Amino acid sequence: MLDKDQVVHIAKLARLGLKEGDSDKFSTQLNDILSYVDKLSEVDTEGVLGTSQVTGLENVTRDDSVEKFCERADLLACTELPVEQDQIKVKPVITEN
Repeated sequence: MLDKDQVVHIAKLARLGLKEGDSDKFSTQLNDILSYVDKLSEVDTEGVLGTSQVTGLENVTRDDSVEKFCERADLLACTELPVEQDQIKVKPVITEN
């Protein structure tokens, strides 16, 4: 069972600001949570595989591959922006104040 001093210490470690009467309330709530978790230890889990998710969803991935869709010269030829040193010159996004 956690007492008020332990709750205050846990709150300090978690950088939570507790008001004056909060330690009593949270002491009761944390003790309820811990007693519930303790009940879970009574369950026989022998032979039960651990799981990280239960929905059965999987990430759909594909192999990365480089596909050439046009030539560099074609991109440079179709821009209305100025081209300098074989690159499209754009307005700066980050400026100094």
